[in-house]
Amino acid sequence: MMKESIYGLTFEQLSAWLLERGIKPFHAAQVWDQLYRKRVTSFTEMSGVKEECVKLLSERFSFQTMQQHVKQESEDGTVKFLFKLQDGNLIETVLMKHKYGLSVCVTTQVGCNIGCSFCASGLLKKSRDLSSGEIVEQIMNVQLHLDERNKDERVSHIVVMGIGEPFDNFENMIDFINVVIHPKGLAIGSRRITVSTSGLAEKIREFADTGLNVNLALSLHAPNNELRTRIMKINKAIPLEPLMEAVDYYITTTNRRITIEYILLRDVNDHQKEAEELADLFQDKKQKVYVNLIPYNPVDEHGQYQRSEQASVLAFYDTLKKRSINCKIRQEHGTDIDAACGQLRSKQIKKEKAQ
Repeated sequence: MMKESIYGLTFEQLSAWLLERGIKPFHAAQVWDQLYRKRVTSFTEMSGVKEECVKLLSERFSFQTMQQHVKQESEDGTVKFLFKLQDGNLIETVLMKHKYGLSVCVTTQVGCNIGCSFCASGLLKKSRDLSSGEIVEQIMNVQLHLDERNKDERVSHIVVMGIGEPFDNFENMIDFINVVIHPKGLAIGSRRITVSTSGLAEKIREFADTGLNVNLALSLHAPNNELRTRIMKINKAIPLEPLMEAVDYYITTTNRRITIEYILLRDVNDHQKEAEELADLFQDKKQKVYVNLIPYNPVDEHGQYQRSEQASVLAFYDTLKKRSINCKIRQEHGTDIDAACGQLRSKQIKKEKAQ
């Protein structure tokens, strides 16, 4: 029988779990100190925790519900991990170095059903959601990698943008956030966490209502329904009109800025026309919108798409700036390894099937 990850319980859930078993809730703080401050890697390493408590935890939970399967390191310091889960599935996690700190991109699902036609993540359909513990464990594995190298290095930022649609695994994703932001745990500031969605409008509203001060990014990639439906099939079910209403609700409810992710595809969505349409789409909310222009990492299976010419990227950027839309061209990471999300996983599965 596969055990659940010890990292899957929020502080409140762990306190309640212990209380149900006759252990006073204050022991939860001792357990979390061992997990997230001391960062022990087994129950036998736990010190200062009631023996009965450790025994109960060890019978139900595991420290390792995944194993490192492949690790790729880039010249720019980016590290891509391919983890194998207990059921044999593979997921990706990426560590990126920035001037402001160390950021980790986590995966929330095994595969993806959103079906963006340019994305490597959707090459393999979703088989299941990850548990909250499996998402937290990705962060812990990266932190342990850093601990081995330099005890002073800490994961400082998190982006929930790996394989899968985070809002399609909403409850586990919210539990994950509550674990990593808790002051008795990793204590990563909520404003240093960004969650990305392809546009699940009702979940955007629900996310706004949580009261979490977590950043939201919308993967838009096209400024009109015809083009967006062509490259992102989700737009057929949730077109721009209800999506923009949800964006308005999020901005009004939270008073927070939203990031718009826009991958530039050569001769598809990178013309002056699309730049003007994008500016029109957000003209009435330009103070609360930040556009992230993303150079495309080509995927073999999606050969119809190519990276935009540099001149087109700059022209697109200039058009938005002239229309007073805050934007930037995203810095690339890991271009000398399998940089596109889902690419390493897809290649590894093909390789193992061929053997």
